[in-house]
Amino acid sequence: MALLEQLFFSFTIIIISFVACYETLQEDPLNINVHDSPFIDDGGTLFKNLIKQSTNVLSSNSFEKRESIKKVNVNDYGAKGNGDTDDSEAFKKAWDVVCSSGEAILWVPEENYLLKPIRFSGPCKPNIEVQILGTIEASDDPSDYEEDSRHWLVFDHIKKLFVYGGGTIDGNGKIWWKNSCKRNKKKPCKDAPTALTFDNCEDLIVENLSIENAQQIHVSFQDSENVKVSGLNVTAPEDSPNTDGIHVTNTQNIQISDSVIGTGDDCISIVHGSKNVEATNITCGPGHGISIGSLGAGESKEIVSGILVNGAKIFGTKNGVRIKTWQGGSGSASDIQFQNIEMENVTNPIIINQNYCDKKKKPCKKGKSAIQIKNVWYQNITGTSASDIAVKFDCSEKFPCQEITLQNIDLECEGGDDAEAWCKNVELSYFGYVKPRCNSEKRNASTNIITSIWKYFSWLT
Repeated sequence: MALLEQLFFSFTIIIISFVACYETLQEDPLNINVHDSPFIDDGGTLFKNLIKQSTNVLSSNSFEKRESIKKVNVNDYGAKGNGDTDDSEAFKKAWDVVCSSGEAILWVPEENYLLKPIRFSGPCKPNIEVQILGTIEASDDPSDYEEDSRHWLVFDHIKKLFVYGGGTIDGNGKIWWKNSCKRNKKKPCKDAPTALTFDNCEDLIVENLSIENAQQIHVSFQDSENVKVSGLNVTAPEDSPNTDGIHVTNTQNIQISDSVIGTGDDCISIVHGSKNVEATNITCGPGHGISIGSLGAGESKEIVSGILVNGAKIFGTKNGVRIKTWQGGSGSASDIQFQNIEMENVTNPIIINQNYCDKKKKPCKKGKSAIQIKNVWYQNITGTSASDIAVKFDCSEKFPCQEITLQNIDLECEGGDDAEAWCKNVELSYFGYVKPRCNSEKRNASTNIITSIWKYFSWLT
């Protein structure tokens, strides 16, 4: 019996030591794997499938600048460029010439052009360029938008289009902001025009433009494929409602790089049907951060996959990198990587919200289904949080977040105090240094293990 008691005492010491280590490493609201090694994944090893797929597809596109033969000046077709005269018809005439010719430039000189809603439609002969040197300003008369209240400038159904030039596209959105229900609760909620839309375009380059003061979204890429975006400067006041900077919907193989975005909503928003989206060297703020979603509104099925955000500076925003989905939807958001990001005074630096609700008057109903969020990697993210909670995973009880990984995370409160992590229904893994980590919910389970062993050996003795 003495031998049995000695064995029991030794075994108890081992178990206690194991649990102590376990509780130090395992701080997991659902399931956490901890790998406290200095190994730093560069996106080519642990996340190689996403990067390889995205890079191979995007690099296969040949976007080559060239010297176009024909230059079509909008002034030659009647544009006044004085900022007061409606130049829409002149732009339409010039576009028809460029579209039917191919190998041509629609040339907008360094003057101020006032335009009503206009569509630059294809199909066109290939290799069309639009060079904007001056300023294009939107009409602020809502009656001009009666035929299409959702769009101002639209390029649609065009292959091999290159839009550039260093000029400015001004949505002149003050009248829409003033009448928004988000500013005036007595006003009905209505959609406002997107300033610049690329719809059903293929092999598209957009670069070196300023887009400002949009009526609602600044620039939208929808139903398009093989897109390169760079050198954009997108700005609007911080209190301008729903003025997303760059919006990506149902678009595949798109690279967004070297752009500065500060608006009243998401700097970049990525929604249903988008695949292989890469954003690099992005400066974001003010606004709502870089968002995937919202997804699943109205119990819809929506899918997003293959998203890489690599290299961003995010400051003074409501969110940093966010995934937001409504209850009741279905589908998935998967294969997502956020890496090499600096945060400064960001309210929610890292956030997944599977209970997103944008209804102010009444709470949203609990849904029986949810968007499945899976395989999300947060890597090399540092900086300061404007709130106590720097990491928040509010995931669905029925469809928990799966394969969520944090690697080399160092976030603290703006004043230097320790920040916290709030985690619910999430499967987590840690690599390297991660701060903050989720609070342990396994302490009770660990204590129960010790208690059960003690009772067992007590019974034997």
